[in-house]
Amino acid sequence: MERLADQIRDDVAEMVAGELRDPRIGLATVTRVELSADLRHARVLVSVLGGEDTKQETLEGLASASGYVRRELGRRLRLRRAPELVFVLDRGPEEQVKVESLLQKIKGEP
Repeated sequence: MERLADQIRDDVAEMVAGELRDPRIGLATVTRVELSADLRHARVLVSVLGGEDTKQETLEGLASASGYVRRELGRRLRLRRAPELVFVLDRGPEEQVKVESLLQKIKGEP
């Protein structure tokens, strides 16, 4: 299951970077894919550079392209039933930056 999630992540990242032509999709990086136990649903976590408006527009663009991405995944991976994709914003990198800045503040104080 983990190998399938990694393969889905790689293929979706390739599609987002090179094949999707939606102008709403900004600079997005696929960070992780979480599969359900029955392999019918997949949460695709995406990190997007830019402000909140850019992030929302990118998620809307990815959601509208999910049918194409799902169809391509089924074809590329030769799956009888490709998982239903839900694109979700990955807030991990932002949280990491906040934690690091707080640690720097603490380190700087006597």
